[in-house]
Amino acid sequence: MKREEIFKYVEEKYTSQPEYLWKKYAHYAVLRHSQNRKWYAIVMDVKKENLGLEGKEVIDIMDVKLDPETVDILQSSEGFFPAYHMNNSNWISIDIATVDSKQICNLIDASFDLTAK
Repeated sequence: MKREEIFKYVEEKYTSQPEYLWKKYAHYAVLRHSQNRKWYAIVMDVKKENLGLEGKEVIDIMDVKLDPETVDILQSSEGFFPAYHMNNSNWISIDIATVDSKQICNLIDASFDLTAK
């Protein structure tokens, strides 16, 4: 899945627009609730080596918030990593090019619901 497809999905389902909050990280896009302003996802471009992978290539990842049990289970699956720059017990990083788009959408939905309160 490409970042543009994620942005289209959240715009159609939640009327969310990506927010680019940092000049230094111009490609980091925060997705948040319009009402409570809580983040439910962040799409970033990071070097593979920052995720413990081999190589210096830059890949797109997305962090979502999930319950700790789901985070534990997913971390042993291909395409999932401890959260990059977020709390590792409640957030997980997803290689959006590797993980199935339907699963990505389901995880976005779960994160949206979890952060709605």
